[in-house]
This record gives sequence, structure tokens and C-alpha cells, in this order.
Amino acid sequence: MNKNKLKVIPLGGLGEVGKNITVFEFGNDIIIVDCGIAFPDDEMLGIDLVLPDIAYLKKNADKIRGIVITHGHEDHIGAIPYVLKEINVPIYASKLAIGLIEIKLKEHGLLSTTKMETIAQGQIIELGVFKVEFINSCHSIADAMALAIRTPVGVVIHTGDFKIDYTPIHGDVIDLVRFAELGNQGVLLLMSDSTNVEREGYTLSERTVGETFDRIFDDVKNRIIVATFASNIHRVQQIIDAAVNCNRKVALSGRSMINVVNVALELGYLHAPEKTIIDINEINKYPHDKLMIITTGSQGEPMSALSRMAASTHRQLDIIPGDLVVISATPIPGNEKTVSRVINQLFKKGANVIYNSLAEIHVSGHACQEVKK
Repeated sequence: MNKNKLKVIPLGGLGEVGKNITVFEFGNDIIIVDCGIAFPDDEMLGIDLVLPDIAYLKKNADKIRGIVITHGHEDHIGAIPYVLKEINVPIYASKLAIGLIEIKLKEHGLLSTTKMETIAQGQIIELGVFKVEFINSCHSIADAMALAIRTPVGVVIHTGDFKIDYTPIHGDVIDLVRFAELGNQGVLLLMSDSTNVEREGYTLSERTVGETFDRIFDDVKNRIIVATFASNIHRVQQIIDAAVNCNRKVALSGRSMINVVNVALELGYLHAPEKTIIDINEINKYPHDKLMIITTGSQGEPMSALSRMAASTHRQLDIIPGDLVVISATPIPGNEKTVSRVINQLFKKGANVIYNSLAEIHVSGHACQEVKK
């Protein structure tokens, strides 16, 4: 094949949800954009996660100049430790994404051998023949970036996952001015998030969820348990804010929730008044109307904290009649049955369960049709 051609090779994430990883190759240089996992569906018995096929990367390891990350969600960073065990290459990402990646590398014993560089919005880095510009974006996690990849044959715009939210919880609005400038200069290829391409209208602002939390939690006299994605820092912040507004302590359940919240607090992406967050082992010291628990398990994962609560196998917390459980997420395609199963278990134990179809307790992090027009 002609070495003067740009190759764009999706190894995952195209036509599927999750496992996002795309290879850009020109001549003797390769860069990788994102490196995520996918979650198994009901039919994948005994499978914990799904990794991308990196045979092509192993075959061309000497050409790889680095892995560039758009944001810190599992379907964009979850495969990094597994790939690094085969190919040791540098990683370029935002401060929050680096913090989340470090957790994974520590668990796999790879932190000391991995080169990582924290990238700021607007920064441009050179990786072989590629120049990669990081553009401020907006998604359901802080520090989301879009990429302008300058190649010898033209500019490729990679939006990453994005939405347009004019009242974001953290940071500035998406940099539409920079996108317009790049469009006027000429773009060879646009690679756009298409998750919500079949949804009409616009995506609601994340602040809508915070308003719903305040309304729902106001008169609750029992414990409140909220399940969401650990990496959705904006959502976690609004849950903490709602807890403060109704004078409740916050306990965290689930390893990933504890790890992510600790990193986000340390890096300044999450804020909580002193002594608001307590250890899960201390919940019995407080009356039920003074407690809120933020937990993993919004996708019905069998070993997640919420599933263990529903099955009475959680070490610190068992669901009791009157508990309010809020599932602040929509099921990833393929997870609908497992989520419904957990909801049914919670109802059987006497909990009041609120999920997305009953209230505005979740908004998407992806743009809908009107934005894409």
C-alpha cells in the first residue's frame, strides 16, 4: 500500500457501544486514540470485560508514537493496562484522565514503567508526523477533549464523546469557536460521536438532574441510595450537593466509586464540605434520614455494590423497607435485563425505586440530532 496515504483503522467502538480505540497511521508513524473496554452482555457468561483486538498494534509496535485519550470513561481508558503489557508506549491525557489511569496502572503494577504526560486544553503535541490539538469539549465527565489531528494530507477532527451544554457543572462550555475556525481552514475528515444520532431534539443540561434530585430528596425520611457511574463526576457532585441541601452525610460504596471520588477530590474536580463524606462502616452511627449512599451498580453488574445490596450479600448495608433507591443512569445496550432484575429485587425487599423512565434523574452525555445538523 502507498506509504503516503493516511490509514484510519478502528479496532473497536465503530458500530458498537464501548471498546473505543482508533489507529491513525501515516508512513512509519502510528498514534492511537482512546483505548477502552466494552462490557459483556447477558449471553457472555463468565466474562467480566471485553478487550479490543490489538494484533495489528503488536505487529506494528515500532511505529506507535503514543496513546491519546479524549476522556476518562472506561470505554475509552479501561483497556490501557492490558495493552501496555503488550506494547509499552506513552500516554497523553487530561489531568483527570491521568488520575484515573494511574489507579489502573497501580493495580496492574505498571505505574513505574509507564510514561504519561498531562495535557491542557488548547495544547498541541507532535507525535511523529502527527500534530494533535486538544480542544475543550463537554461530556458526562470533566476534562473531556476533542482532537484536531493534523496529518500530511489534511486535518482530521475527532470529536470524542460530546454534547453541547451551556450550563455545565464543571469547566467551560464546548469550544465551538475553535471548531468553526478549523472548519473555515478546511477539514479532511470529521469523526463524530453518533451515540444519540437516532434521538430527536437536544440533549438536556446536566443541571436538570440536580434540580430533580433536590425535588425528590426534599421530604424523604429514610435512607437514600443513589447508583450511578463512578466516573460521572458531574453527577456525583450533584448528588453530594443534594445531600448537603437536605443535611445528610454521604457514604461511598463500591471500589471504583471510592477510588474515583478520592482522585476527583484530590485533583479539585469534586467538592464537599468537611466531614460530609463518611466511611461506609460508619453508617450505623447516623439516623436513616441523615444518610445518603452513592454506589456503583447502575448497570446491574452481578458483583457491584447495588446488586449485592439487593441480594443481601453486601457487608455493610442491606436494603430495608422504605429505602429510596435512585438509579441515575440508563442501561447500556445489552444490560437491560440485568438492570431490570436488580430493580425487581429491590422492589421485593420493600425499597422505593426511581429509575430514568419515572423521573429526570439522568441525562445523556451525547449530542442528539439537532446538534448534529
